[in-house]
Amino acid sequence: MTGCPSGSRFAGSRGVFVAGIALEALEDVPWGRLESALARHPAGQMRRALRRLALKGGTATEEDCYPLFDCFALSTGRVASVETAALPFVVALAGDPGMEGARVTLVQLLVSAAEAAAEADPDLVDVGWHEAWRAQRPGIRALLADPVPEVRREALPLGDDVGVLLERWHAETDPTVRLPLLLALGTAAAKAAEAGSVDRTRAVVAEVLRAGSPVMRVAAVHAWAAFDPRASVRELDLLVEVLSDPAVRPQFEATWYVPDVEAAFTREDVVSWTAHLFEVTPGTALAFVVRLIGAARRTGDTLLCRAALDEGWRLLVVRPSVASALLPLAGALLADPDDGVRYRAAHLLAVLGSRAAPYADQLTALLDDPGEAGFFEGTVGDHARWALTRIGDERALPELVERLYAPYRGQYSRGYVLGDPHLPEVEDVLTPLRAHAQALLPAVRKLLRDDGVGGALTCRFLTVLKTWGPAAAPALPEVVTLLDDARYSLQAVDALVAMGPAAESAEPAVRRCTVLDFPGNHHKVAWAAWRLGGDRDAALRLIGEAMLTQEGPLYGPVGLLGDFGPAAASHADRVRHVMEHGEDWLRLRAAVTLWSITGEPEPSGSVLEEFLLPVADGGDAYGHFLDALRALARIGTVSPAARATLRAVRESDRRLSTYRDYRAFIQDEEIRSAIDDVLALP
Repeated sequence: MTGCPSGSRFAGSRGVFVAGIALEALEDVPWGRLESALARHPAGQMRRALRRLALKGGTATEEDCYPLFDCFALSTGRVASVETAALPFVVALAGDPGMEGARVTLVQLLVSAAEAAAEADPDLVDVGWHEAWRAQRPGIRALLADPVPEVRREALPLGDDVGVLLERWHAETDPTVRLPLLLALGTAAAKAAEAGSVDRTRAVVAEVLRAGSPVMRVAAVHAWAAFDPRASVRELDLLVEVLSDPAVRPQFEATWYVPDVEAAFTREDVVSWTAHLFEVTPGTALAFVVRLIGAARRTGDTLLCRAALDEGWRLLVVRPSVASALLPLAGALLADPDDGVRYRAAHLLAVLGSRAAPYADQLTALLDDPGEAGFFEGTVGDHARWALTRIGDERALPELVERLYAPYRGQYSRGYVLGDPHLPEVEDVLTPLRAHAQALLPAVRKLLRDDGVGGALTCRFLTVLKTWGPAAAPALPEVVTLLDDARYSLQAVDALVAMGPAAESAEPAVRRCTVLDFPGNHHKVAWAAWRLGGDRDAALRLIGEAMLTQEGPLYGPVGLLGDFGPAAASHADRVRHVMEHGEDWLRLRAAVTLWSITGEPEPSGSVLEEFLLPVADGGDAYGHFLDALRALARIGTVSPAARATLRAVRESDRRLSTYRDYRAFIQDEEIRSAIDDVLALP
């Protein structure tokens, strides 16, 4: 422990007090011998930050505290000795009424420092920290009873046991502090080891539930749920009643404050927070959402309807089973007068795909709807058009490509939050529309020409053309043009190969195409030239030699070699070695190649089935899972054990994706379709 003062006030110290600090005491600390968590913030910088803040006194602001936060280096996972030395001074400044403009921020620093010390590896916490904290406990607890409500509220996380918080509960009168104090009691009870602490907290929240104001009763449910998760289920009726009462809405913004958040929570914020209480009871979560939407429709409560739809979306993105309840609600809300409600309803129907077919006429009527939803991307009409494409309705096709291009016009990117509703990527809309390629290709080709090489969507359109395969053949001239640019040439090669015989005239251009000077690129060009009618033997020699001699990852050679089938038999042993000893992604590709060469389902099938088990056990390696499924479908056999595994995955009520936006639905559909393909094998 350093030679720092032990109290928050330094009575008897030499010299002048400034904002509660004896400056001589600050200078007496041997800062030069202390260690800091970050070299760019040496111990001397901590001394200067404290001194500067103390000298500012009543004129200090939140911004003046930022150098202290830098010196504490809270994100490093360490508590260095310089922080131990600074602790008494921070407590003194936080408790000094003269530091009016900085006190709340200083309390937040103390809370953050305590959390950092609790979460850090014990070996990375300075040996004197805990003793220093105990020495400062009187000053820290005094903050809980400070005359300023904002200070008391920010100090609530420093109440380190139920007893301290209960004492404050019986003394506290300010509603903006009582509510977060009640929440803090629930959190403390959840951490308490003594049954008595839980019992005393339960008595408090039970009394609030019986006699508290509507908003405090909702807070009581949150507090109770912290140590008894079933409390929210038991009090579902209460939660729906209060949250759906328009007259109560203003009371949330008047009282629902929490530490470290400057503004009060709105009723809609609390709806979202409350929905998280039901994470372990999805049936109740769905009932909560459906009942709130119903109440909002009856009372015309637009803000509640938006908030409830947002929570319904968050449920749907992880649990397929909720679709049946949300589908008719979204369909009915397409006619809502509020832009934000219609927007959310259209997006929800879009992600549900073909299940939204009964609402195709209503969606068509919204194609020109300009309604927007705040910061969410796109218009109601954009999402209605996308929904129609997912249904397979041809009324979405006119101007579809142009509308997809619109967000990129004049720029190379878009801005959105991944977890929020937003417009799909171009390829996610167009690739499933191969049956309509003839109608869509003129616009795609025009944009490829108008956009010019290097345009925002060049790569995305090439991905679409590759997926459309022979149907994309009319775009051959535009794709050949891109062979001269190394940024796009390899994707252009893929698109040409996918076009099949119709693109054979491009074989000379493919052989001359511009690629980055990397061996794998030249292997791919040789493979593509063969696929377009060129020299098979020359391509096989080049790729086969690479399989035998190349060090490091063998992604290109292994994947390409499989197309040669039995002609690559001389490389079977090398492929088998890669399958047995390579990394996971490489083993998958080698397994398919080995089967292609030998025609034998084993051992490739057994290797592929290994990649099914992690997902069945709750894992999220969905990319490997889907690759394995597609490979097994090609091989044509599957073991009884793998069938049972796949049935269990298919019947699970979880979205088979790590995405949490519209892509979750697309990936989930792809995986479930692939599961069905494998289960249909003889």
